[in-house]
Amino acid sequence: MKILYINTSSADYVQDLTYSGLVKKFGMENILDYRWNLKYHIPYKKYPKNLGYVSGSFFSFFRFVDFKKIDYVFLASTKIKSFETYIEIAKKIPNNVPIIFIDGGDREGIGQDLEGYGNANLYNEALSIRPFDFIFKREFFEDKVYDKNVAPLPMSFNFDRLPKISKNYKYDVSFWAVESHPFRTEVLKNIEDKYDCSRNGTTRNQKFSKYKRKGDFYLQELANCKITINVRGGGWDTMRYWEVPAVGGFMLSQKPKIVIPNNFEDKKEIVFFKDDLTDFNDLCEYYLKNDSKREAIAKAGLRKIREYHTDEKRVDYIFEKISKRN
Repeated sequence: MKILYINTSSADYVQDLTYSGLVKKFGMENILDYRWNLKYHIPYKKYPKNLGYVSGSFFSFFRFVDFKKIDYVFLASTKIKSFETYIEIAKKIPNNVPIIFIDGGDREGIGQDLEGYGNANLYNEALSIRPFDFIFKREFFEDKVYDKNVAPLPMSFNFDRLPKISKNYKYDVSFWAVESHPFRTEVLKNIEDKYDCSRNGTTRNQKFSKYKRKGDFYLQELANCKITINVRGGGWDTMRYWEVPAVGGFMLSQKPKIVIPNNFEDKKEIVFFKDDLTDFNDLCEYYLKNDSKREAIAKAGLRKIREYHTDEKRVDYIFEKISKRN
C-alpha cells in the first residue's frame, strides 16, 4: 500500500502521530510525506515537536512520487499550507484513489480552523475539486451530528518518544499549563496556593516559551507527580491527557465533551472531577492520602493507553473505520 501524506511542517500533534503510526504499520517506503517534512527525518526537534520523527529515514528525501501508484491520499492537517499543497496536486490524483482528511484542529466545525488562520475559502475550494471520502476529526463533539463519513480521531501517544522513566515522587499536585481557556484560569486560581502548587510551578500566567520543563525532562517530571491535573485548552483534547497515563501517572481530569473511542473510565483508569469544581479539592486530598488506590488507577491507565491509544493503534482504528464505510 502506498500512501501520499500531505502535511505541514508547523506543529500539529494529530498529523505527526498519524504519520508515525502509518510508518510503523506499513513501512517507511510506503508512506510518502508530501512535501518532505524535515522534522520527520532529522532529529533536531525536542518532545513534543518530534512526535513524527522516524529514525534512519533521511534518504527518503530522494523519492519520486508516482501519482498513478498511490492507494490513499491523506490530507493530514487543517493548516493553510497543507490545503494549498493538496489543491495544487489534486487533479493529478486518480479518481479512484480515496482522499482522507484529518482535521486535528481545535474548532467544532469541519475544517473550521482555516477560518481562524484567515483563509476559510480553502476548505470550499478543496471540496469543489472533489469531496473527501472520509474525515477524521479530533474535536468530535458529543452533542453534534456529523455526516456518516466523519469519525472521531483524538490524539494518542508515541511510545518511541518515551525516555526511560523512574518513579521518584517530588510533587503532590501539578498543573503546568498556559491559560488557553478560561476554565484553566479558574482551576489555577483554585489550587495555586494549596498543596505544593506554588513550590512546583503550578501558578498563573505561564508561557509555553518559558516553560522550565521541556523535552524528555518534562515527561520525567510528569512521572514525579502524585497527581497531575488535566483541563481543556483551545480544544478538549490535550497531549497531557495521553502523556500522564503513558508515564504511569495518576490523572485528575475535567471530562472531555468530545467522543473518545475506548476512553479512560472514571475511577478505573482516571478520575474525573465535576465542572463546577465542587468535588475537586476533596478528590485531590483523598488520592494524596490513598496511595494504593491512586497507584492502581495509574497502572490501569498505562495498560489502557498501551492497548488502545498508541499511534499505531490509531492507524488500526482509521482503517477499520474506512473498511466498514466501504
